[in-house]
Amino acid sequence: MADDTGAEIFAPAAEEALRAFPIEPHGLELVSHSENVTYRVLDRRDGAAYGLRLHRPWYHTIDELISERDWIRALDDAGIAVQAPIGTRDGQEYASVTIPATRERRFAGLARWTTGRVLAEVLRETTDTGLAARRFEQLGALTASLHDQAAAWQPPATFTRHALDADGLMGNAPHWGPFWDHQGFSDAERRLVLDARAGLHAALADLDRQPAGYSLIHADMHPGNVLVDGDVLTVIDFDDAGWGWHAYDIAVALVYQQREANYAVFEGAYVAGYRSVRQLSEETLALLPMFRLIRGLAQIGWFHQRPELDRMARFEETKAIVIEQCREFLKK
Repeated sequence: MADDTGAEIFAPAAEEALRAFPIEPHGLELVSHSENVTYRVLDRRDGAAYGLRLHRPWYHTIDELISERDWIRALDDAGIAVQAPIGTRDGQEYASVTIPATRERRFAGLARWTTGRVLAEVLRETTDTGLAARRFEQLGALTASLHDQAAAWQPPATFTRHALDADGLMGNAPHWGPFWDHQGFSDAERRLVLDARAGLHAALADLDRQPAGYSLIHADMHPGNVLVDGDVLTVIDFDDAGWGWHAYDIAVALVYQQREANYAVFEGAYVAGYRSVRQLSEETLALLPMFRLIRGLAQIGWFHQRPELDRMARFEETKAIVIEQCREFLKK
């Protein structure tokens, strides 16, 4: 969430970073202040808009950030709508800047700005189930195109990115934090979550990891990370992207609609869109309830890592769903 304090703290570093890129910046608008800090800036020469992101210092190494851009460029080359990265004047991917108020170092990256509205906002505003289903059909087709590219793509030898495999999702040190340690769990709830975690880890360890179903994934491709401009959907925010199961991406796309009365309609539309581009087996679809649970647990791990964000209301809502899903999973 953007605020004036964020603008005051990060603006000097953003202005310094912009000097490293081949534009003549005009204006600096803070559009997002969360883990990463994102600004919108115009090039005074032609009015083109760009997004400048100051990456959080603890999440990715510079090699991992460069690898993220390697994949985004490959997706762009494949005709998938993404925000195309812009290199620095001296041919680097990122500029390194210091935040004066905190003395922390951050990597700053520039990308072309994409016009449009966030899909999640569009869905919230419509009462037309058919229109919403059409958007999920488009999202399914877009996800399938991304998975097609990822399954066939050969990354460069220097490519490095985290793995959302059995250990990365349900191991002793999962990528998004030890969800079972969240203070909002009672002792009984924590035991239930730990039992489910053990079963989920075993189930994931048995899953196939061939490229047809396990490759690079976006890992956060819900409607909040997709922009709509007419009939064009653009994927944004590859911060969580890594190696993982395609079924996880599919579950994430639908997880925020799982308690809606029209969920079956939306899932059906999404699957139809996906299958219009790429094969999707019934065996993979059967995994979605498990991966929705995994996503919920990962979200709680994120809440646990970021107590300063005061997300207890969101935690309680997520916990209620997760506890129910853990019980269902352990019955099987």
